[in-house]
Amino acid sequence: GPLLERPLMEVRLGELHTWISTCDFSPQGLLGAVQKAWNSYYTKYINVRRGGPAGISMLLAGYCLLSYSWNFQHFKRHRWRKYH
Repeated sequence: GPLLERPLMEVRLGELHTWISTCDFSPQGLLGAVQKAWNSYYTKYINVRRGGPAGISMLLAGYCLLSYSWNFQHFKRHRWRKYH
């Protein structure tokens, strides 16, 4: 199919620059991309007939990593003040 309609995993390395230049980086385009990614994730891992704990586990692990990265600077400053 057309390069614009292909998902990232189906784009060849030589076509990557052209594929990126066809992407819509406006706020609406980015919001649409996030919604499409969420719908795809939800359909594949959460909304399945015989689903296991994989989908929810990935969400929780992602939340833990994101939360730690947001607070990392606070932890780093707090530890430095404690020992110095």
